[in-house]
Amino acid sequence: MNQRNLALAAIFGGVALFTGCESDERLKAVEREAGEMKVEVFKLRQQQEENSRKADTDRKDAGEWRAEDRQFRADLQETLRQLSDATKVINNRMGNASRTPATAPTVPTSTAPTSTPDDEKAFGSAVLDYNRGNYAIAAEGLDLFLRTYPNSVRKPDALFFLGMAYYNQKNYEKSQGAFDRILRDHPNSSQFLPAKLKRGQCLLKQGLKPAALRVFKELVEGFPGTPEARTAQQEVTDLGY
Repeated sequence: MNQRNLALAAIFGGVALFTGCESDERLKAVEREAGEMKVEVFKLRQQQEENSRKADTDRKDAGEWRAEDRQFRADLQETLRQLSDATKVINNRMGNASRTPATAPTVPTSTAPTSTPDDEKAFGSAVLDYNRGNYAIAAEGLDLFLRTYPNSVRKPDALFFLGMAYYNQKNYEKSQGAFDRILRDHPNSSQFLPAKLKRGQCLLKQGLKPAALRVFKELVEGFPGTPEARTAQQEVTDLGY
């Protein structure tokens, strides 16, 4: 039995006692006890209501705390996941760096065109033979020059004179090969258009008329106004087109 029930039982007991009591003193005593019991019951009710309100507040706070705690835990897990991913990336990079031996940077071999007194002298000697009509000797000198000085600035010129030396010997297949090297390896050379024209003429000399005609038309349509285009147009006209 709780305090409230005890208080109510005391009041009812006092009332019952009063009905059997005839003295005034006993009546006053019962009234005092009843008043005290009423005050006690009032206090108990207040305490109970306060406890109830506190319990409701605690339950509400507990719910909010649990919600905040769940959000905190979720944020913490996401942060830990991101930190773990970042750590893996860093470890992988460090592992790759440790597996790669530290070496000095490789200096690329220079393939830029060069010019020296020696290669100029060799080129001039071969061209001199060509101008004298010694085409076979000139071809040998130019071939040796190209093998000895592969990075010379004179290489496109040497290839052109080599092609012409073979052409004048009626060796059109070798002549075309020299001109093809210019078209393939030196498209920005001043010998590009002359080599393209002579290539077409080599094809024509070998009886490859359709292929030669295509080359001449490429010059006429792609490089109009140039001396090579005018010569190519004449070749096309001579072929009846």
